[in-house]
Amino acid sequence: MLRFFAVYGNPIAHSLSPLLHNATYAHLGIGAYYGRILLTDGKSLKESFLSHHLSGANITIPFKEYAYDLCDEVCGIAKEIGACNTWVSVDDTIKGYNTDAEGFYECIKDYGVKSALIIGAGGSAKAVALILKAHNIATTLLNRSKTKLEFFTQRGFNCFLSDEFSVEGSYDLVINTTSAGLNDNLLPCSEEILRDIFNQASYAFDLIYGKVTPFLSLAKDYHLTCSDGRDMLIYQAALAFKLFLPSLHLQAQDIASLMRRVLL
Repeated sequence: MLRFFAVYGNPIAHSLSPLLHNATYAHLGIGAYYGRILLTDGKSLKESFLSHHLSGANITIPFKEYAYDLCDEVCGIAKEIGACNTWVSVDDTIKGYNTDAEGFYECIKDYGVKSALIIGAGGSAKAVALILKAHNIATTLLNRSKTKLEFFTQRGFNCFLSDEFSVEGSYDLVINTTSAGLNDNLLPCSEEILRDIFNQASYAFDLIYGKVTPFLSLAKDYHLTCSDGRDMLIYQAALAFKLFLPSLHLQAQDIASLMRRVLL
């Protein structure tokens, strides 16, 4: 029986997830298809998932917190994060997971990072912040609005508003978790602040993939080691693949290696 999977988001046309999953299904001889679904209202996520008879789905910007609220059961680190990027249908129950956290850490675990600055405070920022904290990396949050920072303040993170921030220390790693630069030429915060931050940093990471964003372009001016979200996409996709098809008993690293070859 053919099984159907998809990725939800807005925008979503740029997503490479269908390429990664479909090529992997074909390589392994699995009867499955993975598509893209543009969602305009997060509240309709569950209705859409059920009406499309999906066996599983990935959820990206800006619906990860809706995915957390709307699933029937939350599993693993997603409980702490408060955001899901993966849904799996099990016995008429939708189980929610978060593969972003481990997917991100796989990308930076060899950097030797002691401190990090996260720009943004959405679902992806929650995943990144909590996995960094779990590995004892001192983490600060910077965001334009105060409301979303409350989640991080309550969990002991240093938090600042973009308009009120002044650089008083240094950060090994600077991470953009916002959508700034995805379909525009915007920076996630003021250029002046970013220049001060990059002047003392070593690494810049943008969760956006497939393009050199203004954030990464500016970081390169300061000779930082720069990464886009391609490897994070691969790792989180491999972890989601395992959740979608647990009976295959494949290792995430093996799936990730296959997906990387597909992407290259």
